[in-house]
Amino acid sequence: MRIYGPNGTTLGSPPANARRTGSTGFALPEAASTPETRAAIAPKAAANIDALLAMQGIEDPVERRKRSVQRGRGALDVLDDLKIGLLSGNFDASTVNRLREAAANLKSSSGDPGLDTVLSEIELRVEVELAKAGQF
Repeated sequence: MRIYGPNGTTLGSPPANARRTGSTGFALPEAASTPETRAAIAPKAAANIDALLAMQGIEDPVERRKRSVQRGRGALDVLDDLKIGLLSGNFDASTVNRLREAAANLKSSSGDPGLDTVLSEIELRVEVELAKAGQF
């Protein structure tokens, strides 16, 4: 975004009635001069705002892959928590809720066929554990 001048509507040019003197000292403008009036101009609309919004919607493949890996790791962590809880005899219903959330997050595609295969296997295991937890 560009901002022109002190009020953002005009180029930063000196007022037309300012006098230039040959001396190098400081001089105030004449007191009798009236301040320059500027017409109110509507700000220019961004012509490419649709393009900017479209660019925000485009997802970087590297970022999508990173998020998919994070979701897979999160699901594996919840499965580990479930395993530890079952082995210790401390089955917690909140772990089942976390499993449901992890299963919902694994549905999206990462764009990488190998990673999608691993994520689908993790999702299958989460679904099996959810089915087993429903029997309690």
